Amino acid sequence: CKGDMSLVGPRPPFAEEFSEYKPWQWGKLSVRPGITCIWQVTGRSDITDFDEWANLDLEYIRNWSLALDFKILLQTIPAVLRGRGAY
Repeated sequence: CKGDMSLVGPRPPFAEEFSEYKPWQWGKLSVRPGITCIWQVTGRSDITDFDEWANLDLEYIRNWSLALDFKILLQTIPAVLRGRGAY
């Protein structure tokens, strides 16, 4: 459906990922998923520990502000162009 995602927010989980969530990671589901996130701009696939990834998403949720969203959006452009951490 259109409007299911925002520009910035935790990446939506795949079904097999969700079934592996630990209770403390369920907080990732409390906000609308996004196209880009802290994980995207801090290492992407270089971050292989899901707990670390979940902590980044929960940090984003706890510290959310428009300024943080703008910062992540601005950092996304060079992260994508560099391709660092991309598969």
